[in-house]
Amino acid sequence: MRLRRALLTAFAVAALADLVSLAAGFDAGHLVAKPLLMPLLAAHAALHGAPRLLVAALLCGWGGDVLLLSGAEPAFLAGMASFAAGHVCYLLLFWAYGRRRARHRALLAGYGVVLAATLAALWPGLPADLRVPVAGYSLLLTAMAYRAGTRFGRTAGVGGALFVLSDTLIATGVADWPQPPRPDLWIMLTYLAAQSLLVRGTLTELDAHPVTAPPRGEVRPVP
Repeated sequence: MRLRRALLTAFAVAALADLVSLAAGFDAGHLVAKPLLMPLLAAHAALHGAPRLLVAALLCGWGGDVLLLSGAEPAFLAGMASFAAGHVCYLLLFWAYGRRRARHRALLAGYGVVLAATLAALWPGLPADLRVPVAGYSLLLTAMAYRAGTRFGRTAGVGGALFVLSDTLIATGVADWPQPPRPDLWIMLTYLAAQSLLVRGTLTELDAHPVTAPPRGEVRPVP
């Protein structure tokens, strides 16, 4: 318990250091703090007894974080692929461990409208070789956000929505839209909130409704 809390505290400290560094324009602080974030959150989740799919999703996020530190296009594509793998892990997690809830046609329609409108607005400004990858990634991200809310409840659902917002902010930069001051600060703020809420929502859901038999051969550690 103490180690788990210590890891969560370390994550909070690293997150604060990263956000302060971005606000101050201190690039060295961002380069040091950002790679620490997801491993600390993943270690906390693992010690809580989280399914391996959640830990894998966070570590895929870590891979994307590190790759996006480079401004090169190949690194951007590789980072997007790493995040996409994380979204697949989240989708499998929600499917395997989530509970069926009432249908959410309004939420599905809302996400559909947001996805279509965002792609239509961004499409002309995206580099030609990034249009299809960004469209495919956006579809996967939107599916993850929708399933987070419909299978794991409000906290995870808000986390999924913030993930959509964070990645949309990245896409507007790629499409050369006008950016607010310190755009990386807002990207990281929404991203860190997203991952934190996805973890909190997952752990809360599993604590409230523990899985007695591990689905599809996955072994869930005992909390």
